[in-house]
Formats: sequence, structure tokens, C-alpha cells
Amino acid sequence: MKLNKLSYKFLYFLIIAIFSQVSLLKNIHANNLDYMHGIAMHGDLKYPKDFKKFDYANENAFKGGKINRFSIGTFDNLNPYILKGVPAYQAGYLFETLMKSSFDEPFSQYGLIAEGVKVPPDRSWVAFKIRKEARFSDGSKVSAKDVKFSFETIMSKGHPTYKTYWGQVDRAEEISENEVKFYFKGEPNPELPLIIGYQLPIFSKKDWEGKDFSKTTLVPPLGSGPYLISDVKAGRSLTLKKNKNYWGNKLNVNVGRYNFDTIHYDYYRDETVALEAFKSGAYDFKQENSSKNWATAYKFGAVKEGKVKVEEIKYYRPSGMQGFAFNTRKTIFQNRNVRKALTYAFDFEWSNRNLFYNAYTRTKSFFDNSELASQNLPSKEELAILENYRGKIPDEVFTTIFSPPNTDEENGLRKNLRTARRILKKEGWIIKDDVLINKETGEIFEFEILLRSPLFERIVLPMKRNLKKLGINVSIRTVQDDSQYIRRLEDFDYDMIVVNYGSIISPGNEQKNYWGSASADQKASPNYTGVKNPVIDEIIDKLISAKSREELVTYTKVLDRILLFNYYLIPQFHIGHYRVAYWNKISRPEVSPKYDLGFDFWWFDPKKAKNLDVISSPKSDEENKKDNTIYFLLLIFLLFILWKIKRKTS
Repeated sequence: MKLNKLSYKFLYFLIIAIFSQVSLLKNIHANNLDYMHGIAMHGDLKYPKDFKKFDYANENAFKGGKINRFSIGTFDNLNPYILKGVPAYQAGYLFETLMKSSFDEPFSQYGLIAEGVKVPPDRSWVAFKIRKEARFSDGSKVSAKDVKFSFETIMSKGHPTYKTYWGQVDRAEEISENEVKFYFKGEPNPELPLIIGYQLPIFSKKDWEGKDFSKTTLVPPLGSGPYLISDVKAGRSLTLKKNKNYWGNKLNVNVGRYNFDTIHYDYYRDETVALEAFKSGAYDFKQENSSKNWATAYKFGAVKEGKVKVEEIKYYRPSGMQGFAFNTRKTIFQNRNVRKALTYAFDFEWSNRNLFYNAYTRTKSFFDNSELASQNLPSKEELAILENYRGKIPDEVFTTIFSPPNTDEENGLRKNLRTARRILKKEGWIIKDDVLINKETGEIFEFEILLRSPLFERIVLPMKRNLKKLGINVSIRTVQDDSQYIRRLEDFDYDMIVVNYGSIISPGNEQKNYWGSASADQKASPNYTGVKNPVIDEIIDKLISAKSREELVTYTKVLDRILLFNYYLIPQFHIGHYRVAYWNKISRPEVSPKYDLGFDFWWFDPKKAKNLDVISSPKSDEENKKDNTIYFLLLIFLLFILWKIKRKTS
């Protein structure tokens, strides 16, 4: 049937009319949506609209006092959101976000600067309504234009990783003076409303006029957070003072939070010096990462006397992945089987016995200690996904539970090294004059392990010896200068490093930064291993767009399996609790949050501090004079005895 010009015009206008109606209906639906007090990634919120506080917060916590803390390294910049310089991460206390996360839910947020949030069912956009009382520390009001400015500035001048992280945000729009809307593009990404909500720091547009956001600064930027920076000594110390006019003190998300009046940080270049400083009382709180220190260094007098408390606090979040990361941008590490062979050289069991006091568990998943770990055979749901990639992913993924090589049995290390030699030989690497070389090219297999702290040298040295038995020459380079180490990481100027990929109970967009092809060549990205794998890209996209918690768990397990069997790193070890030591003048809530240490909910305890002062207080001048008199008389008596002995002898 032929259509005349009139029919074409009719169809054209009909299509336009239909699209107009659809657009109109969408707008009507959007306008009919109500602002909510919070938002959850999947399922329902734990806390109702008028909740008073988080369950792990103590509303009676003492407000006031000072806490001294420490940091390792140095800093030369108070803007932690740019690439340049070495940032003081404590500057984050200056800035608030639109929403605040709950630490006892997998992934839920509640209003902070925003009193309300609304999203459509498909989460193709998110809108925030800003509280009228929200203020910057100079008293000026936080408005929609500040939120829009913050997003556009951090995307154009901030750290490059933000461009990947928020790459699906199309634009930000001011709806009114106190309403702002973010539009999304591409595949559905239900996590975007949440990561905009709790990870976008809000800057003052007016304050940044005439300033270059991309340059380092030691002048504290204007923020809307609970603390102000009162003193800065670049690279040495930083002091935060509570903003007495902080607008958010009484919000339910802040009840029992930000209790210290003063937080002072001293910077140390070395962990050993920092530990000794803690023992002497130079600072009050330490989270210990060294098993050796935890087993041997916390038996000093103050611990025995009760002046210092030593605790292990259990957590329920994924433990993450710490490991020796291969830089697959380097030719020698581009072969999966070569990487697999090298995993046989790490003898965890020996290290755990001889170095770690049996404190650790071997890590077997990027999401250990959680339901996300792939420590079982694939489910039928996982297999249905994996089948789409058969031939593009390792065959072991379908039939094997990942387990790194161990040396539990007799002569275990020797057997592992023999296995490694067979794999390497099959891949064209042979030993000649005790040196591993490539049979075709004659290239010597050698590489450098870059470390940030000398504490890790004792862990690396045994593996270096084992690799030497394979004919591999390994050098160790420890760079304690923070700026130099960071630059090498940003430029991917290393062969192998020790990394720690932190995990959260609801993984999402951060996985693109860790493993996405787009981030592999992006300067300063956390894709340290240089992964460029189209299958992994697809799985991450599916994970991000998961419509339920069950679907998220399934795709996370699939991603976990593919990463593990590609041997992008050699898994190390983990624990399931925080190891903390603190001088007994601070207290913490009786209920600990499941997924975080929650240190912002701890407080200075005047009663404990008074008792500590009584225990530790120096003697008075009168007492010192009395002691000196006794010592003098004892000395006279001793001299008299010596004189008598000498006289008798003569």
C-alpha cells in the first residue's frame, strides 16, 4: 500500500504527539513523586522517617575534649579532591555531602545537606531538596547552584578518577533555589543516585570565584562540615577545631557524632617511630596493621596498668583483597599462566607461622568474609551468565573453587616450585646458568617490587628467595617519600606492588575504577594491575545495573571468579576484626556498627581522663624534695660504708 504526502504528514505528527504525551506523562509522574528521607540500594530502609538516631550512636556522649591522632607520611595540600600534591585526608572534615550513609545497613543513606531525595522507578535521575538551615562555615546558605557548581568543578578539574566514577551522569540542573536534579545516561545504573548523594563534597561557588580549583593550597577551603582547620604545619601537623556554629549538630544522622572539640594530627615518616610515640602518650588512638606489633609491642607498662586499652572489634564487611599486584602493562606479566606460576612462590603458611604469629587467614576472594565471596562451585544462575563467555574466560571458572597454592603438606614449597617450573617451561621460559630466560628472545626474567614501608620487606624477602630458586631475579625498592611513591603509582611506574583493594558490602561503580578497561590507561586510576578485559567490563556493567540484592550477589560472585582465575595478583591474607589500642581516656558506644569502625561516634571521657591523670600524674615539688633528701642520705650512708671498708683493709 502506497502512502501519499498527506499520510506521511499525518504519521509524522502522530509520532510527535505520542512522544509528547509520553514526555508529558513522565513529567507529571516526576512532579507527583514525593521527597523521601532516605534511599536504599535494594530493599527497604531500616530507619523510618522520624528516627531519632542510629542504633550505634550514643546520644549521651560527652561533647568536648581533645584527641591526638597520628598519620604516616606527609602532606602539602588541603584540597583532597585533585590530582596535584599530597593531600591531608583530614581536610574531608571540612565538607559535607547531600546524604549520610548508615553503617549498619548494606547500602542506605539518609538526608544531611539534603532533607529529601526522590528518584523514579528506573532511577534515570535523582533530585535533592536542600535544607533551609544548611550553611557554610561563614554563615552563607548552601544552595542548588553550589551543588551544581561542585559537581561540574570536580568533573572538570578534580581527580581524573571522578570522570570514570560519575561518567554516566549527563548533567546537573537547578530546579529551584533549594532543589537540584541530576540526569543519567547510558545503561541503568541504580547506584548513581546514592554515590552522588554521599560522595559529592559540596563547595561554595562564591568562595571559589577567582581561584583555581586544580592547584594545591594550604589555605583551608570554605566548607559546610563540623570542623574548621585551626592550625597547619605543612607535612608535620594539622589541627581541627569543632565549628561552634555548625548547622547540622542536631540532625538525626549526627546525634552522638563529632564529639571531640579538638582533633590534632601529628605526621610521622616511619611506623616504628609512630609506635614508640604512641607508647609515650604522644597521641591517643592507634589502629594496628602489623601482626608482629600486635603480638609483641602492646605489652608495655601502660597496658598492664590499664592506662592503655587493647581491643579487637569484629566487623561484618568484606575484608577486601591485599596482594602482590602484577602490572600487566609490563610484557613479562601479560601471560596469565606466567602470573599463575609466580603465585606458587608465595609461602603463606610459613609466613603466617614465622612472621605473623598465626594471626591471619589466607585470602581466597576479593570479597572474603561476606556472602559475596565465590567460595563454592558456581550456582545455576552464575553458570547461566558464565556460559555466555565460554572460551573467553579460564575454563577453571566453571568447575573449580579458587584456592591459592598452599604448603600444608610435607615438602609443600618444593612441590609448588616444581609446579611453577613446569608452567614456566611450557610458556617458553627456561633456566640457563641458574637464570630464567625466554627461550625465543633470550630475555631475562627479572622485575622490581615497589614498597611504601620497610615493614613489608620482611614479608617480601622470603618470596624473593623462593623466586630466586625459579631463576627469577627480584629487586626490592622501598620508597618512603610519599610524594615520590604516589607519583610512581599515578604513572604506573612499577612492576609489582602491594595493594589493598577495600571492599564494601554493596559493590558497584568503584569496580570500574579497579578493573575497567577505560581506567587502565587513565593517569592515577586505581586500576593498578592494568586490566583490559571486555568480559570483565560487561560483568561490571551488569553488576552495577542489578535490580535486586540477589542479582547483585550473583554478578559479584561471577566477577570474583573471573578476576581470581586470571591471576592479576597473588592473594595475601586478612583478619575479620579491627585491632585498636587507645589511651583510656576515650570511650566508644556499647553497640558497634556492623560495617565500619565508626570512630566519629567515640568521645572524650572526662572521668576516665581524671583517673588516668591520677595514675599518671607527676609528683608535687614537695614530694620531689622529700625524695631527693632520702636519696642524698642514702648516698652519704653508702660513702660512709665504703670509707669504713677501705680503712679496715688498710
